[in-house]
Amino acid sequence: MKVAVLGTGGGGRAHAARLLELGHEVYVGTRDSQVTLGRTEPDFMGIDPFGQWAADYPGIKLRNFDEAAAAADFVINGIDGANAVRVLSGIGEHLAGKTLMDYAVPFVYNPEQAHPWPTPWGVMPALDPVDHDSLGERIQRALPQAKVVKACVTQEQETAVNPKAVAGGDHTMFVAGDHDDAKAEVTALLRSYGWQDVLDLGPLVCSRGMEMYSHMHSAIQFALGGARFGVKVMR
Repeated sequence: MKVAVLGTGGGGRAHAARLLELGHEVYVGTRDSQVTLGRTEPDFMGIDPFGQWAADYPGIKLRNFDEAAAAADFVINGIDGANAVRVLSGIGEHLAGKTLMDYAVPFVYNPEQAHPWPTPWGVMPALDPVDHDSLGERIQRALPQAKVVKACVTQEQETAVNPKAVAGGDHTMFVAGDHDDAKAEVTALLRSYGWQDVLDLGPLVCSRGMEMYSHMHSAIQFALGGARFGVKVMR
């Protein structure tokens, strides 16, 4: 299968590497492929430049967002939540009719809040939207011809692509979406990753609960590993 992974962060890299290992044709999408390849310093999360990482995966093709989406049969969204709707709307013609698995969380970094949540590395991002709406739903409204499925939100992406890394795989992956055929396609991919227990939460409105879990997920990681784990969460 031809798969586009949109986003070059740690999560996108985890999916791209696993997909390549499974024999898929993998395209990674970025805003400007030449700029991305030209970076020589770690990003603000301390992640190595994409070109340095990609040297170990010569089968992965880096393209601009529109080119990656156009080349693929199945698309995974890892674009940061603040920009996802805008970017995806701009390449909507290449997503029509395709399943779009979305694991992004709508974080707003450095929020101005009366009661901020201090963490080992700074202030916890706010969620926007939260409770009354979700990023998954906003993406679906912006792309009515695509089939959005929310998944891989309640785990680190390294765990999402290799569930046996935690508790031997004895845990649950959640999916939500309004298209049964797309959820079946996502579930098949997850099973190829190694997931045995995939729970369909129902319609895409359930994305709200999945995205809101991110703060609890962060709190657990702070308790278990401190700042190092917190940085991974925010990626």
